[in-house]
Amino acid sequence: MTPDVPVDPVDAPADAAANAAAKRTRPKPGERRLQILQALAAMLEAPEADRITTAALAARLDVSEAALYRHFASKAQMFEGLIAFIEESLFTLANQVLEREPDPAAQLARIVSALLQFAEKNPGMGRVLAGDALVFEHARLNLRINQCIDRLESILRQPCRALAEARGSQSPTVDAQAAASAAISLVLGRWQRHARTGFARKPTEHLDATLRLLLG
Repeated sequence: MTPDVPVDPVDAPADAAANAAAKRTRPKPGERRLQILQALAAMLEAPEADRITTAALAARLDVSEAALYRHFASKAQMFEGLIAFIEESLFTLANQVLEREPDPAAQLARIVSALLQFAEKNPGMGRVLAGDALVFEHARLNLRINQCIDRLESILRQPCRALAEARGSQSPTVDAQAAASAAISLVLGRWQRHARTGFARKPTEHLDATLRLLLG
C-alpha cells in the first residue's frame, strides 16, 4: 500500500487558488463562440484589412484553428453568426420604433437614423451590411445580407404607407413601395460610402437635412 503523502498546509491554499483561477479562465459554454464573433467584428474594423483568414482570427484569440472549428464548421458559419447578430439588432431596433412611436413620419426618420447609426458605431458590421467584407466569401452570405435588406425595406413600408394615407394619397401602396425603396437606397448608399472611404465619411453626415428631404 502506498503511504499517504502529507499535504503542506502552506501549499494547499496556493494549489486551490491556482485551480480556481484555471476554472475561472476556462470559457463558459457559448462564451468562446461569442469571443470568436467579437474578434471577427473587430478585425473587420480595419479599413485596409485584406480577406480575413481563420489563421489570423485564431492568432488574434491566441488559440489554434482547430479550436475555432470546434465552435463553427467553417469561416462562412462564423460570418453567418455575425450576420445573425446584426439581423437581431436591426430588426429589434426597427420594431421598437414602430411600437413606441405613433407618428409615421417620426417612425420612418427614426428607423433610418437607427440603421445609419448602427453602422457608424459598429464599422466592422457596417462593412458586412455594405457587402464590402463579403467580396471573397461564400456566395450564400451575400444572399443572406440581401434578404436582411429586403426585410428592412418591408419594415420601412409600414410607416411609408401610413404616411401616404395620412397625406391623402390615391395610391398609398405604390407610394409606400417607392418611398421605402428610396429610404433603403439611402441607407445602402451611406453604408457603402462609409466602408469604401475607410470610415471617413460618416453614415449620419447631414442626417437631419437628409431626413427632411426624404420625408418631403
